[in-house]
Amino acid sequence: MWIYEKKLEYPVRIKNPNPKMAKLIITQYGGPDGELAASLRYLSQRYIMPIPEAKGLLTDIGTEELAHFEIVGTMVYQLMKGASPEEIKAAGAADYFVDHGRGVYPQSAAGNPFTAAYIQSKGDPVTDLYENLAAEQKARSTYEYLIRTADGADVIEPLQFLREREVVHFQRFGEALMKVQEYLESKKYF
Repeated sequence: MWIYEKKLEYPVRIKNPNPKMAKLIITQYGGPDGELAASLRYLSQRYIMPIPEAKGLLTDIGTEELAHFEIVGTMVYQLMKGASPEEIKAAGAADYFVDHGRGVYPQSAAGNPFTAAYIQSKGDPVTDLYENLAAEQKARSTYEYLIRTADGADVIEPLQFLREREVVHFQRFGEALMKVQEYLESKKYF
């Protein structure tokens, strides 16, 4: 027998459509500081990390960012679901609706489609880890801005969860940076 149990890392149960909020939250789906960019950044950078702990951390966080991508996509979908064309127009989301209907498409809140230009992978472990520290702070800031614009616990609570995960990722990248610098500065005996 097979049992398939699909559930998000954090539950999303939006009660009422709100295309205006969906238009804002979509930036964490496909915007420059969003979850897709973070995931691809970390999963690309892991190859050049000089110690197994850093490689594993980038793999784990990159994978978790995909779970966050799914949470944000679910939020956007639920916020658009059931919205009338009039509500969508009033929210300033008519152009999105014309191109994508109620589907979820990776773009920023300004309507810019996702691009690989959002991903940084310099090839230097120290530089890449500093980039990741900054990326996590930018994502945390964006979640805080979204929380300030949101109404209702059903929208705010998943955003708070995602913001807190950005804080944890920032801490883990700081620890990895110290370990990588220590390794790079240590004498190598052959």
